[in-house]
Amino acid sequence: MSRATALRRTQTSAEAKLWRALRGAQLNGFKFRRQHPIDRFVVDFICLKAKLVVEVDGATHGSPAVLRHDAARTRIIEMAGFQVIRFGNVDIRENLDGVLESILAAINICDEGPSALCPSPTGQA
Repeated sequence: MSRATALRRTQTSAEAKLWRALRGAQLNGFKFRRQHPIDRFVVDFICLKAKLVVEVDGATHGSPAVLRHDAARTRIIEMAGFQVIRFGNVDIRENLDGVLESILAAINICDEGPSALCPSPTGQA
C-alpha cells in the first residue's frame, strides 16, 4: 500500500471535515485531490488547476523542530510551482466557512496570474 493510500485511510477528523467540503468540485467547481504526492512529500489537499496545496496542521506543528521541517517542506513544494496555505485543525473545526473563503481567495489570486502568492511553475514569482 502506498503512503498516500495509507494517509487517506487514517485522516484526522479535521481533514475529513475539510475533504467533505472540497470533494466533488464543490468549491466553485475546483477539483481537489487528497493525499497527493509532490516530490518526496504527500500533501493533504491539492488543486492542480490552481497550483494550490492546502495543508492541515495539528497540535504538533507548533514545536520549533516541526516548524523548521514544515518551512523546508513548503519551500520544496513551492519550488515545484505550487502555492502552499496552512490551516490548523481548530480553524477547520471552528471556522470551516472562513477556511473555505481563504482557499477560494488563494485560488482567485492564482487565476489572475503569477504573483508573490502564486509562484510560476518554475518556482520563481
